[in-house]
Amino acid sequence: MARSGGVPAGPEVWAYVLDGHERLRIALAELTEGRERGPSRLPDWTRAHVLSHIEGIGRALTRQARYALKDELIEVYDGGRPARDAGIEAGAVRSAAELTAAVTATLAEAETVWGSVGDTDWDRPVRYRDGDLLGALRCWWRELEVHTADANLATCSAAWPRELCLHLFDFLAPRAPAGLTLVESDGPVRYTFGAGSTGSTRSAGHGPVVRGRLTDLAAWLAGRDPHLRLDGRLPELGPWP
Repeated sequence: MARSGGVPAGPEVWAYVLDGHERLRIALAELTEGRERGPSRLPDWTRAHVLSHIEGIGRALTRQARYALKDELIEVYDGGRPARDAGIEAGAVRSAAELTAAVTATLAEAETVWGSVGDTDWDRPVRYRDGDLLGALRCWWRELEVHTADANLATCSAAWPRELCLHLFDFLAPRAPAGLTLVESDGPVRYTFGAGSTGSTRSAGHGPVVRGRLTDLAAWLAGRDPHLRLDGRLPELGPWP
C-alpha cells in the first residue's frame, strides 16, 4: 500500500522500521566493552555518540506518537536543540552494556507505542515540523537507518532497502542542485532533480550526473562518503532540510 507518487504509507513504513530495529539489534551484539569509544562514520563522534543520539531521537519521536494518540501536542525535545545536544554528550559517556540496554529499551518502547497506531491515526498532528504522525514515523525511519550505518558496527548503508533510498531522494531533494541526475549503476533508476527546493522528477536533466549503486547515491545525498562515479566534478550539496 502506498500513497500517490509511490510514497510509502504508514503500515508500509512501519514494516520497514521493524526491519531496521532488527538490524540495529544485530549490530548492538557486536558492541563489546571498549568498542563504544571507537570512531563512528561521523566526524568527531564515537560510536557512543551515535548510539546516544539514536536513543534520544527514538524516544523523542515515540513521544510524539504517544501524545498524538491522546490528541495532545508536545515538543520533540524539552529544551530544544541545546537539550538534545547536551543529552547526546551526557549519554556518550556510558559503557557498551549501558548503551546497549538503553537503545534496546528505546526500540521496545517504540514498538509498543508505534505498534498501537491505527490506520486512521496517521494524519494526527504532531509538533515535529508541524506535521503528522506519518511524517514523524518517516523521520524515525531515516534517523534509525542512517545512524545505524553511522555507528560503524555490523551494518552500513549497503543494507538500506531500496524504498528508503528512494524516500531519501525525495526528502533530501532540497539539498540537490537543479538538474542533478543520479543514475543507478546496477539498476533502472535515473533520478533528476528539479529546482533544489521544490522536489524532483525522473526525467532527463542537463546538470551533473552522478553514478553508483542506489545505496551509495542515497548515502552521498545524506552527506555520507560512499564510492561513486560521476561525469565531471562531484557537485556541492546544500544543508539538510
